[in-house]
Amino acid sequence: MSHFLDLKDFTKLQLRAMLDGASSRKKSRINLPKGAVDSDLPLKGKAIALVFERPSTRTRFSFEMAIRQLGGEVFTVSGAEMQLGRGETIADTARVVSRYVDGVMLRAKAHETMLEFASAASIPVINGLTNRTHPTQVLADVLTLEEHRGAIDTQRVAWVGDGNNVCASWIEAVGVLGGSLRIGSPDSLRPGAEFMNWATQKKADVEVMLSPEDAVQQADCVVTDAWVSMHDEDIENRHNLLKSYQVNQALMKHAAKDALFMHCLPAHRNEEVTDDIMDGPHSVVFDEAENRLHAQKAILLNCFGKL
Repeated sequence: MSHFLDLKDFTKLQLRAMLDGASSRKKSRINLPKGAVDSDLPLKGKAIALVFERPSTRTRFSFEMAIRQLGGEVFTVSGAEMQLGRGETIADTARVVSRYVDGVMLRAKAHETMLEFASAASIPVINGLTNRTHPTQVLADVLTLEEHRGAIDTQRVAWVGDGNNVCASWIEAVGVLGGSLRIGSPDSLRPGAEFMNWATQKKADVEVMLSPEDAVQQADCVVTDAWVSMHDEDIENRHNLLKSYQVNQALMKHAAKDALFMHCLPAHRNEEVTDDIMDGPHSVVFDEAENRLHAQKAILLNCFGKL
């Protein structure tokens, strides 16, 4: 049994095995209907619960299809439908759920909830997003980058905007897999010190700067996210801080000529990114969204020792 909580928990070889497994399974499904199961049915007889404290489109659809394509059974519930932290400890809920299903994907409001649930569970637990990190998303991002441009350890990635949970997982990805990461963020929205300290300890090529133009200079891939996430409240202040970090044609001119553009979605068009970039030749956002499915199949197989 193996949890999937954060990218920094894995070695380069382990993450490479997941990326290679995702790529191989994706290629094996060319021309298959989306509802067709994989011929080897590696999760046959396994039941996986998907628990959402926060709403989701991509995480829900991609995990449900991933489990079904692998031959498993899936149960999806919201936090409001169960007593997660209400009237029962999170640890007790994890112990109970471990008696019913073979694995859990948890999309939690607080990272501490994820850690407490995983520490008490006797089954694999997957981090489907917390306020601190989003590792399933970034593994799919790396898969997309490598499909279009080659190994991540040869790539220069730029992050523009809020140094949020997705940015934190990008720091961990580069720290484990290699490559370089330049983060352009306002001072008050920089990534947490613990992530930057970890990157320094790993001797990762990660740097934070104030200027978005400096961050994207000759970048092979430019990544951004919404200015306001589900847990954010200071909406007007965030818009004022981040308006100069919009990814548009003027900013992309500082990147490499064939640079990719990524966004984990949903995008607030003409806020953090303009329509002409979202829909233009740089954009691989829908390849990136599709790759959530393939990356998560590899994550599931890793958790059950079947990769």
